[in-house]
Amino acid sequence: MGPRKATKKSREAKEDNWNKLQEFSAKYKKAIFVDGDNVSSLQMTKIRAALRKMDATMIMGKNTLMKASLNRFLTKPEEGDFDYEARKDTFKERPELEKFVPLLKGNTGIIFTNGNLSAIKEVLDAEKRGAPAKAGSIAPEDVWIRAGPTGLDPKQTSFFQTLNIQTKINKSQVEIVQEKKIIEAGSKVEATQAALLDKLKITPFAYKMYVKHVYDNGKMIDPKVLDITADQLVASFKRAITNVASASLGSGYIVKPAVPHLLGNVFKNMVGVTYETSFTFKQAEALKSAAAATSAPAAGAADAGKGKKEEAKEEEEEADMAVGGMFGEDDEY
Repeated sequence: MGPRKATKKSREAKEDNWNKLQEFSAKYKKAIFVDGDNVSSLQMTKIRAALRKMDATMIMGKNTLMKASLNRFLTKPEEGDFDYEARKDTFKERPELEKFVPLLKGNTGIIFTNGNLSAIKEVLDAEKRGAPAKAGSIAPEDVWIRAGPTGLDPKQTSFFQTLNIQTKINKSQVEIVQEKKIIEAGSKVEATQAALLDKLKITPFAYKMYVKHVYDNGKMIDPKVLDITADQLVASFKRAITNVASASLGSGYIVKPAVPHLLGNVFKNMVGVTYETSFTFKQAEALKSAAAATSAPAAGAADAGKGKKEEAKEEEEEADMAVGGMFGEDDEY
């Protein structure tokens, strides 16, 4: 009884994944492919709960089953198929989804959404736990050894020499002179690297769901795009506008970003003309009045300072005369 119940439950779960994968592939326009290796059941539960609040959903299953489901979903129904009646009225050509099939390798899951992809990545990054570097594993990110004391005795310098890390002995312990990247993202961790990180008590990696691929409205994009913030986009846009305006002003070929600068220069020239001629206009008079009001206190302060200097000078002269009189009286003796 026990084994048959387990088999029935497993079959129902497979059928559920089969149907949901097809349903979500039609419903959602965005998807993130994630790596589920080393992710605990608790992490998975928390991620699913957070995704539900964002109207996003995740499917994890065997690659063979998921590939078969997608291939069936993308195949035009023909008379005689066991599911012809169920699919004939809902089938739609979706060639963009053919990109999904070759991506289903290893322990890969798919998160479907129509919302913000960067927000989903934030959820994945929030659910992580520290992990050591294991020899033979693939590094998900770069690993740096920072400069400073290590707490290791001088006998341990061989590990650093093997990895070409510059060190010195300071207060009877090994000190790293300059930071160095010892593991490149995507490379295999070597035994020496893992041993050194273990000695330094560094757990450089994290057990979490890493983003492998990103799908957005029919296109596959680089996962690094999800790390770009709105502030970075605005700053980049501003730099681009500044460069375009500079090129326009330098070449004489006028484009919209250069227009404010041109208008500003024309206004300055027109105001300059009003100082040399009888021609004037309202905005120029307002500008000159403001300039005069600003310079008046400064001129007053300058005059006051000049007066004080003159008074101080007079006092000095009087003091000199008094001193001279004293010595003059002495001369009469």
